[in-house]
Amino acid sequence: MATLQDILYKVHIEAVYGSTNIPIGDVQLDSRKITNCALFVAIRGAVSDGHDFIAKAIELGAAAIVCEELPKTLSEKVTYILVKSSHEALGFIAHNFYGEPSKYVKLVGVTGTNGKTTVATILYKLFSLLGYKCGLVSTVQNIIGEEGQEAERTTPDAVSLNALIRKMVDAKCTHVFMECSSIAIEQDRITGLQFDGALFTNLTLDHLDYHKTFENYLKAKKRFFDELPSSAFAISNMDDKNGQVMLQNTTAHKYYYSLRTIADFKGKILENGLTGLEMSINERDVHFRLIGEFNAYNLLAVYGAAICLGESKDEVLRILSMLSGAEGRFDYQISPIDNIVGIVDYAHTPDALENVLSTIKKLRKGSEQVITVVGCGGDRDRSKRPIMANDAATMSDRVILTSDNPRSEEPSAILREMEAGLNSAGRRKVITIEDRREAIKTAVSLANQGDIILVAGKGHEKYQEVKGVKHHFDDKEVLNEMFTLLGK
Repeated sequence: MATLQDILYKVHIEAVYGSTNIPIGDVQLDSRKITNCALFVAIRGAVSDGHDFIAKAIELGAAAIVCEELPKTLSEKVTYILVKSSHEALGFIAHNFYGEPSKYVKLVGVTGTNGKTTVATILYKLFSLLGYKCGLVSTVQNIIGEEGQEAERTTPDAVSLNALIRKMVDAKCTHVFMECSSIAIEQDRITGLQFDGALFTNLTLDHLDYHKTFENYLKAKKRFFDELPSSAFAISNMDDKNGQVMLQNTTAHKYYYSLRTIADFKGKILENGLTGLEMSINERDVHFRLIGEFNAYNLLAVYGAAICLGESKDEVLRILSMLSGAEGRFDYQISPIDNIVGIVDYAHTPDALENVLSTIKKLRKGSEQVITVVGCGGDRDRSKRPIMANDAATMSDRVILTSDNPRSEEPSAILREMEAGLNSAGRRKVITIEDRREAIKTAVSLANQGDIILVAGKGHEKYQEVKGVKHHFDDKEVLNEMFTLLGK
């Protein structure tokens, strides 16, 4: 069992009250899970403040408390560690408590607005086929070797994350690929981890409900690269206007990928169709199963990371040519009778929706209709709602605005905010149907032979969250059901 002194390594401590030479059997940020000899870290959250539960944690057997503010009365049986940031302290503590697990794997993080899941997932698939035992931490699922489990959030809290990486180390994983969200970076969930590499995909409007300004959002992403060790590699998208900004202060080895200019990993799209991408990467021509320009960027990022990790260029391209992407990312099927193309995609930001619709436009062979079903999540950045509705109407022939995950908000109120972004021409293309199942059914009924239906926003999710309750809902499942029901 570790001592408190051991697990406080690298923590910025302001004051200590009590002995640090005491055994710690567990680390918790949830007071309800406290057991004897546990360390409770009081975190200030958006909904509740862990400092309010210090007394409860002590009552349940906590041996030590980490906090930003001391209780009025101190127990002589408990050690108190006063810190400036409990979030930051928890990152180091969790890493130390689980035996610094990131030191024993090649850990690569992926950040950016769009593409994180696809890049991390393809890296996991690629290195698994290269013969390594790998771990994956992603929005869709966490995987240890070949054993998967559903993910609750893009990047877990520091305790859960370090416990997960420790399991990966114990399972003999050699490489771990993980998504690093801006909120996770800001909240120090990845603090303490030792990264061997980091990738930046792109930066567009998202999470302003949390970060408040685009500048704060950019700073959160950039911090990931600023804090990399000099032994790591950092790979960025040269074609993104913030691509060079991301790496300007890093001490890591810098590399760039691009479709439009000279870069370390240079790509060129030769052909883009429903059968995949024909691409040149560093003057090697390869056919990939993935579709669209956005996936060309994802492939370049993956290729770059693999080369930086010391793999053979030819072998990497050979395996990449066989791989599909992540579930719910440009995930398409074709109806058996009318050959209607149904595409399910996680696009839930203006840029992601625009990318998907631009790709669909390039795939059209003639006069096929593009019918888009889209909504916006509740309790999230409201500024993108009118923009997404306008983008959908501008780039589609027909649009059905519908409910996404309304969470605690009223679906009708979200839809009104989306409708506010429509001009008179856009309004003529749009139908609003609050019920998502009915919206998808209507899209299928409007589609004729060869048309393309995009169902955007939820992707891999198998639920719809309404008033705090998650109900089973799978866009892909419903789309298939409607193809059958309507004889398409």
